[in-house]
Amino acid sequence: MIVFANTITHRLRYILDFIGSEISGQGISATDKVEDFINYDGPKINYSHEQITREEFWLQPNALLFEQGIKAQAIDCFEANGHKFFFKTKGDFPFDIFAASFFLLSRYEEYLPHQKDIYGRYAHENSLAFNENFLDKPLVNCWIGYFKEQLKNKFPSLIFKESRFRFLPTYDIDEAWSYKHKPWWRSAGAAVKDLLKGKLEKFSLRRNVLNNKVDDPYDSYEWMDNLHRPYTFKPRFFFLMSDKRGKYDRNIMPSETALQVLIRQYADKYTIGIHPSWQSGEDPALIKKEIQTIEKISKIKITSSRQHYIRFTLPQTFRHLLVAGIKEDFSMGYGSINGFRASVASPFYWYDLENEQKSYLLLYPFCFMEANSFFEQKSTPEQALDDMRHYYKEVKAVNGMFITIWHNTFLGTEEKFNGWRDVYSQFVKEIS
Repeated sequence: MIVFANTITHRLRYILDFIGSEISGQGISATDKVEDFINYDGPKINYSHEQITREEFWLQPNALLFEQGIKAQAIDCFEANGHKFFFKTKGDFPFDIFAASFFLLSRYEEYLPHQKDIYGRYAHENSLAFNENFLDKPLVNCWIGYFKEQLKNKFPSLIFKESRFRFLPTYDIDEAWSYKHKPWWRSAGAAVKDLLKGKLEKFSLRRNVLNNKVDDPYDSYEWMDNLHRPYTFKPRFFFLMSDKRGKYDRNIMPSETALQVLIRQYADKYTIGIHPSWQSGEDPALIKKEIQTIEKISKIKITSSRQHYIRFTLPQTFRHLLVAGIKEDFSMGYGSINGFRASVASPFYWYDLENEQKSYLLLYPFCFMEANSFFEQKSTPEQALDDMRHYYKEVKAVNGMFITIWHNTFLGTEEKFNGWRDVYSQFVKEIS
């Protein structure tokens, strides 16, 4: 397949690579030479304002892919074929799928002036997906499915790639243990506070855990191993490695032997990555330092990451990750609400909009995190289970990649998380 455009830009090449990969397993070629387009013997898409041949699939373009710089875009959504669309145009398709997909995948709106949330993150309330009520759908994948149907009608001989649904469970280890493996003075101070506040049950539990009479409430590692064992899942684990505690970095110190043993065990069984600390958002040099720490412990090269608190700013954070040697990032989602931040359920390369170039950082978008359900949406375990089922069905319908985030804390025995690991286990069994 070939696409004609009057001008071939980096933006156009980027989105043709993505959509081509989704429909055929390889990028779509582009040309700005009319004669080559006319003489091409095969399916062809005319991405210009004037029709060229009768045999073409004509898609009139929006200006976005031919612009330089970043500016506010006039977006009016409309509904057709059961989906939301924008950048309405004329030709053989109701909207400019190339420009609209680029707008969502590049996170164009996050480069524009916007309101931050209480953690300094891009607030999901700013987003087009939230305001137009399609945050709960992998809309780009839906569009591509519709696009394939229309191309097939025009070119019956076209053969498309058969996509395969994948479930990728991922876990963040922010605080490996609740009571164990912490400095004695921290444990003693916390115990005194429990007594002064009359929290006798918590004081008793802390004492029993430290005396090895009961398991630590956050120790869910054997449980997770048992959950994965019957299946072919390939889970990912991300460890917080800051060597200085902070308000949001409450991890066990990397110098603690027990944590090092845990990391080595998981590096042997699974794929692990770095969970860059909150502090690294203020001091990017810490990212490389934290990566070096986990590499020294695990004895393996670390090239994947997920931001703590899903805290990132475009384009700075992703540039810092690339400089630190990260090749895959799993942060593309919201830390305030479940849904599809980039409106997609397929991995895609980050496009550096300010530098106008495709990067080599492969983004894996997630759509469900139990912490969003618990802390932000105030869901019960049963409501969270229904949400997981919803997102599973949405991703399964487009044969995408369904990525979830859970924490060891929710899957342990902490009283406030009662019922959460039960619904997660039930969900895993339902879809397996």
